[in-house]
Amino acid sequence: MKSRFLLVMLLLAVLAGRAQPIQQVPPEQVGMSSAKLKLADEAIRKAIGDKAIPGAVLAVVRSGKLAYLKAYGNKQVYPTAVPMDVSTVFDMASCSKSISTAISTMILVEEGKLRLTDKVKLYIPAFTDNIRVVDLLTHTSGLPAYAPVAELKEKYGAPNPDALISYIATCKRDTLPAVQFKYSCLNFITLQRIVETISGRSLRDFAKENIFSVLGMQHTDYNPSGELLAMCAPTEKQKEGVVLKGIVHDPLARIMNGGVSGNAGVFSCATDLAILVAALMNGGEYNGKRILSPASVRVMSSIPVGMEQFGRSLGWDVSSAFATNKGDLFGPRTFGHTGYTGTSIIIDPDTKTSVILLTNRVHPEDKGEVGRLRAVVANIVAGAINN
Repeated sequence: MKSRFLLVMLLLAVLAGRAQPIQQVPPEQVGMSSAKLKLADEAIRKAIGDKAIPGAVLAVVRSGKLAYLKAYGNKQVYPTAVPMDVSTVFDMASCSKSISTAISTMILVEEGKLRLTDKVKLYIPAFTDNIRVVDLLTHTSGLPAYAPVAELKEKYGAPNPDALISYIATCKRDTLPAVQFKYSCLNFITLQRIVETISGRSLRDFAKENIFSVLGMQHTDYNPSGELLAMCAPTEKQKEGVVLKGIVHDPLARIMNGGVSGNAGVFSCATDLAILVAALMNGGEYNGKRILSPASVRVMSSIPVGMEQFGRSLGWDVSSAFATNKGDLFGPRTFGHTGYTGTSIIIDPDTKTSVILLTNRVHPEDKGEVGRLRAVVANIVAGAINN
């Protein structure tokens, strides 16, 4: 009897520890119109018909619940067609900056191991200038937008994260810090090295242990393998004819950083991202599991004082020229990010609404265009809010 009791208690503990999927409800239950949300179907299907994208997954989260989830078109069209499904895992590209690197950085701030005003050279001595952590997060460091991947590979071999960070530390700056907004992948590769130096963990392990596993994001990781790899949507066909699948599209992340990079490399699906945005809209907590304090979420999603002209918060976009994915109707505090492969996340803290639009627009060739589609879908979702 005692052994049976212990077995039951163990089973209950296992069940309790399992990830709880985000609750899916009819849109009307969270104050949204089903009929109006269906207008997004038309917009996305038109983009597929115009061959701007092979397919997409749309998720709308409101008040901590999944109000809309739908897949469209195909996740693969070359060499054969494979239908899209809502569990498809996407190369999140630069959305990785927000959902992994920026949140990891804020966790260290919360733990007292890092300050936003700390100079980078405190953690990476090869940086001899006055770039601060906040400058990296807001893309105001003055670092150039990218790095010469082919040159670095030829000179140092690849993957070679140490050579890459050495290049970033010593390369010519475009401006002094805090003078101009210039979007740069090098900012977040530098943040990766800071996170790894302080924590003694790879960014992959740190994010998994402190963000993804905590929230039960079971289909989110860098360098996917096994079942996760099989769920991935392919991206671009390479010159040699191989189609990337489960291998990050971004060249710096793929070649120099071996797939785990501060600027790109996270693979995820709509339902996992729905949990993450639900947590961010709830002060950093979802289903009793907390990744950030309300103070950290508030600071991270706000433009720092004195940097209003740049339009960037800490790892997210609020009002820069890159913020067109938020559309025309969501409020001024709405923040989000986009990914080169065709991914997009926006979060409106005032209406507690988030729009996750995932596409692989670079499949099979890097010709797809989703800029206008993102804004149109955002407007449709905002217009579907009744109260």
